[in-house]
Amino acid sequence: MKRVGQVIDVRTERIEEYEALHAATWPGVLEAIHRANIRNYTIYRHGTRLFASFEYVGDDYPADMAGMAADPVVQAWWKLTDAMQEPLPDRQPGSWWTTIPEVFHTD
Repeated sequence: MKRVGQVIDVRTERIEEYEALHAATWPGVLEAIHRANIRNYTIYRHGTRLFASFEYVGDDYPADMAGMAADPVVQAWWKLTDAMQEPLPDRQPGSWWTTIPEVFHTD
């Protein structure tokens, strides 16, 4: 299992809309997340900073992420959410969220 942490900013004027959208996440998006072998996916907000964490339980992370990105429902979802977000300048090329290193974990 791989644990992933990511950060991005949400536009101040879009916070309420972003949270309302996630309070009623589309079933097709939830299904795509599950098909991509993502579990325990959580997004937190502190001010305008979003922190996401999830566990990846598959064996081909790049392929599963590509499959999720190719899903038409996910693409429609991302079209909405991307307009509400502000990526960090230090993200990896081709990435929307900035993946951050794990520093500590305990079960």
